[in-house]
Amino acid sequence: MSHAPEPRPATGGALMPTPQPATRETPLAGVRNPMPALIAVFAVYLVLLAWIVLWKLDVPWIGGVQRVIKLVPFVPSGGDGASAPSEVVANLLLFVPFGVYLGLLAPSWPWWRVAGTVAGASLSLEATQYVLAIGSSDVTHLIVNAAGSLVGIGVLALARRRLQARTAAVMGRICSIGTVLAVLACGILVASQLRYGPPRELPVSSMHSVAVPDTGTPGR
Repeated sequence: MSHAPEPRPATGGALMPTPQPATRETPLAGVRNPMPALIAVFAVYLVLLAWIVLWKLDVPWIGGVQRVIKLVPFVPSGGDGASAPSEVVANLLLFVPFGVYLGLLAPSWPWWRVAGTVAGASLSLEATQYVLAIGSSDVTHLIVNAAGSLVGIGVLALARRRLQARTAAVMGRICSIGTVLAVLACGILVASQLRYGPPRELPVSSMHSVAVPDTGTPGR
């Protein structure tokens, strides 16, 4: 009966480890590609963003609003009022995740390409509002939305300096959790009596009126 050769002692008396056969599963252990999941969450964010910008979380509708194009940003012009500060801040915050998502999905893009992509998407939303007659088209939105994406790029740059190689994983989880929470919050908001935008005027025929009884002039 033949025996397997024992490992020979190496220099210094230590035993040389027996080499193990390589397997195909070993290099792939624990490795997962997060890109498809991130793309899916980004698509959900885009749908939610379009719903908020176009219909203010209301039931989608078409027509009924005068088509207006405001070419002078921020200040009153042509009979249109100045941009409301609350609306400017809301648009800025809404587009911050846009810059973060693009920075994660296309890390080689320079900042101006990210801002240009967001400005193009914002221009498409403004054009949709004009074509469908569901809101006013304002140059202020283009500027603020692009600025929001640049804020997102800045946030991602700071995260890269601190997290280094873990940036994509950590920021991807934060974006995913934030998007899911935003969807839940919008669902609760729609189910409640609160509204993100001002309520639309109801037709006169649907408004309830209280009848006041006519007592007439008392006789003498």
